[in-house]
Amino acid sequence: MDGEELTAQQTALYDRQIRVWGVDAQKRLSKANVLVSGLNGTVAEFCKNIVLAGVGSLTLMDDRLVTENATHANFLITAEESKLSGRSLAEVYCNSLREFNPMVHVSVEKGDLHYFDGNFFDKFDIVIISGYSLKVKKLINSKCRERQKRIAFYTVECRGSCGEIFVDLQSYTYAQKKSDGTIECHMEYPSLEDAISIPWRDLPKKTTKTYFAMRVLEYFESWQYGKLCQTSDSDIPHVLESRKVLCDEQGLSESHLPDALLNRLVAAGAGEYPPVCAILGGFLGQEVIKAISGKGDPIKNFFYFDAADGKGIIEDISPPSK
Repeated sequence: MDGEELTAQQTALYDRQIRVWGVDAQKRLSKANVLVSGLNGTVAEFCKNIVLAGVGSLTLMDDRLVTENATHANFLITAEESKLSGRSLAEVYCNSLREFNPMVHVSVEKGDLHYFDGNFFDKFDIVIISGYSLKVKKLINSKCRERQKRIAFYTVECRGSCGEIFVDLQSYTYAQKKSDGTIECHMEYPSLEDAISIPWRDLPKKTTKTYFAMRVLEYFESWQYGKLCQTSDSDIPHVLESRKVLCDEQGLSESHLPDALLNRLVAAGAGEYPPVCAILGGFLGQEVIKAISGKGDPIKNFFYFDAADGKGIIEDISPPSK
């Protein structure tokens, strides 16, 4: 691979993982610039993993002030730090993450990501967001796609015992190991808007029910609150009504979306379960490393985890190839 060689310090620090994925992959990783906006327990797990792996830089965005509630499922914020006034989540995360790996440049960017113009995104190879409304997710995904360079885009959401990851690598080429050598593979990814625009009746019958449940919650919360993870038990009747509206529009029976699953997700609100955060954050870190290194089969294009059955499910929800 062209470019600067790893320093002796980097080679010594990352020796174990270099043995796993090779020097070229580590060099790509050490030059990659990652942006994360919307910080929570799941994102904390991801940030820890990517910093320890030796990413080039990590930029954090979240101007919300640290509160005691933020310490739940979040190991980057101590109880003492939660009592400090005037510090943002991004600032506290930044200070903690720098201690994990001083060789990674971790910084804070202030402001609301969806107000930044396209030029801002050119600085990054990976953009990851969490806790945004569906409207803003689509907007940021579109800005990433409009740039001349390829910018990988991810969303991650944890709702209590369930989680969802969306991946858009656009037009992506990677190396796949075979028994007789390595072959080059190519994948085309749809945008978030194109993926969720596919009529439900056209999806495979085995599509996980969590996919539909997440779309119902997005519909309700975007209409009611303008952002995600704001629900409580009192919203359950309204969410069930949203299910009826969407199922009628999509020609799908309401029985396809069990009350129990929706009730569980609604009651969770912004709550996160630490074990689910660890699984989602670890999986996301693994996928980002694969996308940067170009080694290993990436998922396409949704990942779901439900602690109720302990299963992780990958769903390819893409428009038919033209």
